[in-house]
Amino acid sequence: MLKLVCAAHSPLIGHLDPEPEISAATQRVLDEVAQEIRDYDPELVVVFGPDHFVGFLYELMPPFCIGVRADAVGDFGISRAGVSYRVPEATALALAQSLQEADIDTAVSYRMRADHGFAQSLEQVAGGVGRYPTIPFFINCAAPPLPSMARVRRVGAAVGAFLAGLNQRVLVIGSGGLSHDPPIPRIGQAPPEVEELLIAGRDTSPERMQAKLKRNLDVAAAMARGTGSARPLNREWDLWFAQRLIEGNLDAVQALSTEAIGRDGGVGAQEVRTWVAAFSALAAAGPYTAALRHYEAVPEWNAGYGIVTACTQVEVTA
Repeated sequence: MLKLVCAAHSPLIGHLDPEPEISAATQRVLDEVAQEIRDYDPELVVVFGPDHFVGFLYELMPPFCIGVRADAVGDFGISRAGVSYRVPEATALALAQSLQEADIDTAVSYRMRADHGFAQSLEQVAGGVGRYPTIPFFINCAAPPLPSMARVRRVGAAVGAFLAGLNQRVLVIGSGGLSHDPPIPRIGQAPPEVEELLIAGRDTSPERMQAKLKRNLDVAAAMARGTGSARPLNREWDLWFAQRLIEGNLDAVQALSTEAIGRDGGVGAQEVRTWVAAFSALAAAGPYTAALRHYEAVPEWNAGYGIVTACTQVEVTA
């Protein structure tokens, strides 16, 4: 059996929070899901995550990358810097080989630096970065040109076919999305010193991270006031997107273009690729049931904060 959790993430949680009842409702569902995962006790976790120009830069930007070895960056205080992922190397390499044999190219990294796009969902529902054997699977969601939704779906399906053959209890996580519009600079439009950070800025000093956090906090605070230049959160689009995945209509989400996602969900909504990969993996492993467990548009977090869970109906045999 494969289980799935797709959840939004936001480094602003704990820094700029909404009304207490909103935070409490979100935390209640995260706690419920975390207990379900503890009961499931996965033998392997595969987390599809993005990066925010921390571990992956334009110096060499792959569309996809499997972490054969990986460490947490610890950005924004999410996880602890240098904590190693418990990557089962032989399984990660076998996954990479299986994708190659399916005519899908993906990079591999023996020194992946996984930022909060991976760590926060693991911290919230899976006991942290080091709790379970975990393969981090990077999808480029921030640095154009981005992989098409059709390509992401094909990659996810190939991952699912591999996982279904392991005969293990596997948890698949899609971390990111839904609508949000953070202040991400664009190469070709940014000043030279900012472009250099996008190309090779591996500096994750506390000073730089604090400045980055402040920029995001300022944008979110303005959004909460109904001002600022960021696109407003789009509840209608978020729920439409989640429902298509829940009902198994992957064709509808595959048809979305990068331009349409940015128009309706903001620049950060490109992270829904992680959800598409996760659900494509689940669908490849067999029929599934899914449910929207929580949704709230939270300007203070600059996040259409959704949580969806699902599982296949294929049992692992002894």
